[in-house]
Amino acid sequence: MATLTFNSTTLKTPSFNYPNSTITKLSSSKPTLKIPFFTTKKPFLQFQTRSISETSATTSQKEAEEDKEDPTAETCFLDPETDPDDILSWELDFCSRPILDARGKKVWELVVCDKSLSLQYTKYFPNNVINSITLKDSIVGICDELDLPVPRNIRFFRAQMQTIITKACKELGIRALPSKRCLSLLLWLEERYETVYTKHPGFQKGSKPLLPLDNPFPTKLPEDLFGERWAFVQLPYSAVREEASASEERFGYGSGLDLDLLGIEIDEKTLIPGLAVASSRAQILSAFMNGLELCAIEADTARANLTLSVAISTRYVYATYQKSPTSTKEAEAWEAAKKASGGLHFLAIQDELDSENCVGFWLLLDLPPPPV
Repeated sequence: MATLTFNSTTLKTPSFNYPNSTITKLSSSKPTLKIPFFTTKKPFLQFQTRSISETSATTSQKEAEEDKEDPTAETCFLDPETDPDDILSWELDFCSRPILDARGKKVWELVVCDKSLSLQYTKYFPNNVINSITLKDSIVGICDELDLPVPRNIRFFRAQMQTIITKACKELGIRALPSKRCLSLLLWLEERYETVYTKHPGFQKGSKPLLPLDNPFPTKLPEDLFGERWAFVQLPYSAVREEASASEERFGYGSGLDLDLLGIEIDEKTLIPGLAVASSRAQILSAFMNGLELCAIEADTARANLTLSVAISTRYVYATYQKSPTSTKEAEAWEAAKKASGGLHFLAIQDELDSENCVGFWLLLDLPPPPV
């Protein structure tokens, strides 16, 4: 058995307190990966492309279809069945697109949504007005046009735009959150690339993103985030969903994902790979982890370690293990399981690896960077 540890302790197989399911160790000698997982290729929600608010006017089905076919149209949509006062957290991207304007300069675009896509907003800008004032005025304009409250926080995923976005948010009393957990936004941008940008008359095929996402070399893990033992594990999706909800209710530590909203179809019995971490200070550790925007965990077999990605450009060496053929196969099996599940995996923090309950539980989705 491979020794995969924080402090040279033996890897164990923990179990959660589920009547009909236990969490099991991924084994390289006896594969147990059965993951009939697939992600839909269609847009995960019906995106709106309209120039007026859904709450202030109605358009015929024919007009709506014509708007959707126009790649130059802008979006200003609020689901009429949604209470505007409930939309207090936005996801935002403000970046150039692979589109040239009449001056031969790249067009910039502001894209805003909430995680449920009840709010959808897009607007194009010339490249000579890109600053915090333009962004601040646009945020105020969205709120005024759609009769929305100023959001409490705005998540964004581009490190290069941090100064502009943070300054605009600060002046409006909004908390700016650098985070790659903008999953609805990331998937929407992927959809817009295929259905909008590539069909725009100014589209430049082969144009590379002006602001690519950072993937820095991992640094030393802060002491506050250290665990004591860990194990590669797997759990049926039905139990994963229940544990994510239960951990938040019991302790307030953790976060789930609405896979139906994200367009991910998965069987209840599908085994999801995860990482179980044990610590005698599990609640304190979970509290520290809860203050981070957890993104993903990656098994680096070349360096025999695990990398924890948080926020937008921070990566930590989360744990190391003794490199051997057995441990390498186990790490490869875990990473293969994550890839087979479309990037879905989880982090569980417990008092002991054989504890019946989790103190903190985070469902994570490792998505590739958007094409823009």
